Amino acid sequence: MTWTVKFLLVVLLESGVFVADAVKSESVTEGESVSLNSSLTQIQTHEEIEWKFGDILIAKVKNNKSVFYDIDDESFRGRLKLDQTGSLTIINSRTTDSGLYTVSSSSRDTINTINLTVYARLPVPVISSNSSSSSSSSSSCSLVCSAVNVSHVTLSWFRGNSSFSSIRVSDLSSRSDLLLHLECVDDSYSCVLNNPIRNQTQHLNNTQLCHTCAAVSLTVLISAAAAAGSLLIVAAVGIFCICRKHRNTHREETQAEEITYADPTFYKRNRNKPRPREEDNVVYAGVSRC
Repeated sequence: MTWTVKFLLVVLLESGVFVADAVKSESVTEGESVSLNSSLTQIQTHEEIEWKFGDILIAKVKNNKSVFYDIDDESFRGRLKLDQTGSLTIINSRTTDSGLYTVSSSSRDTINTINLTVYARLPVPVISSNSSSSSSSSSSCSLVCSAVNVSHVTLSWFRGNSSFSSIRVSDLSSRSDLLLHLECVDDSYSCVLNNPIRNQTQHLNNTQLCHTCAAVSLTVLISAAAAAGSLLIVAAVGIFCICRKHRNTHREETQAEEITYADPTFYKRNRNKPRPREEDNVVYAGVSRC
């Protein structure tokens, strides 16, 4: 209820024109017709019936004749009807018709006050896949349910008949875009857009949407595996080169330890030393046999 409506209610209450329980509520979807009851069974002769929208006179019954008044750039022109009981019908309702309507009688202590709310038509929410990647190569895949340019509605994710996530636009005069995220799941989920009198439901088709998420996840997995494989190959080659170099170095050090170098020693021969002659100082010993 807007502040204007609240103010009018307070004024009417303080003036004693009607009691609080006389205020009634009516709701309708934009484009539909709505009938506002006058609470009269029949209009008497010479009785005047007046309808006001807020504090502006929009229709009157006088001498059993209907008279209509256009307001706000002829906003009600051709859309109002009065019947024999004084009830007012608004044809092809608009969201701008929302507000407080009062009917009064010149000959009776009867007044009826109706708070009318005209809700905009609800679009069918749209479910689409959404994937995003950050600079750290982490990826997430989810579903997005969206409703564009809506007001006074609630957008919710349901699993079966239970709602577990929702977002709301509570102001009837403001319109905005709503988004809800959900991880890829099975077909038991649905997205619902609703206001107090209507709802629109979109059921999740996992076959059409979540395979995109699965493809994205598989691509990310393959990329990660390829990157890991490349790193393993580079590491293996590096380790092989290091081991080979270490083995060659160890072999060279081992060979160096096994070789022993000996310094030669040369002796000079004395050529002047006389050789013994056979005839000099030769003693012959006899050989005896036992």
